[in-house]
Amino acid sequence: QVQLVESGGGLVQPGGSLRLSCAASGFTLRYYAIGWFRQAPGKEREVVSCNSASDGSTYYADSVKGRFTISRDNDKNLVYLHMNSLKPEDTAVYYCARDNRMYGSNCQGDNWGQGTQVTVSS
Repeated sequence: QVQLVESGGGLVQPGGSLRLSCAASGFTLRYYAIGWFRQAPGKEREVVSCNSASDGSTYYADSVKGRFTISRDNDKNLVYLHMNSLKPEDTAVYYCARDNRMYGSNCQGDNWGQGTQVTVSS
């Protein structure tokens, strides 16, 4: 019953901000690394951010570092991606994903959400 449901995407102008949410169910979020990925049209899916459950470390892709922030509310089984200073190249479908193993740091497991569209355009 593992389920991840993204929300919060939409249309935003360059320089704007969005907050994406990922609601996790069927497991206890605090035990799992979880991350955000995105896939732009015609491009491969890429990691945006990953938050480890083992040591709390966080990875950000160079393209979003300093602009995006991943956070958790483990008590509510929620994950967020705060996106600031958005650029047109941030346009993509954004997915959250969970590690296959507890207490790990690999965000790209077998469990994915359905994705939420983020479009950055003037």
